[in-house]
Amino acid sequence: MSKFKKKKDGGLPAISTASLPDIVFMLLFFFMVATVMRENSLKIQNSLPVADQVEKLDKKNPISYIYMGKPSAGYEKFGTEATIQLNDNFASLSEVGAFISAERAALREELIPFLTVSLKVDKEANMGIVGDVKQELRKVNALKINYTTGKGDALTNMQ
Repeated sequence: MSKFKKKKDGGLPAISTASLPDIVFMLLFFFMVATVMRENSLKIQNSLPVADQVEKLDKKNPISYIYMGKPSAGYEKFGTEATIQLNDNFASLSEVGAFISAERAALREELIPFLTVSLKVDKEANMGIVGDVKQELRKVNALKINYTTGKGDALTNMQ
């Protein structure tokens, strides 16, 4: 009898899974950084007017957007006149105050005075609805208002 035995063929060695958590967390981190969250899906026509003296808003301060314009294709059941869109829903004029209150409630207390309301108004919209929204904003003491425009020659708005 021999002292040394021949090993039988053991097959393939087991796959090491020690680096799998590192790979999973690396992919998770990559997708968290690279993914852009959508803000709102517009249900209205929103071609912004242009202006030649524009100023970019500071992103450090909180901004709430109110969209105004005619309902876009597929939403004709809401009429043909300019309407208000708050977040992802159509809204009436009386809901603007509640929207601003909800936006303030979602902020930290020290950021509430810096809340800016940005009006994104279609260039074909009637100014009557803009005046009504501004009156509602005054009632809830939201006095920092910004009009969002594109950059360009302001005379092209007349055409």
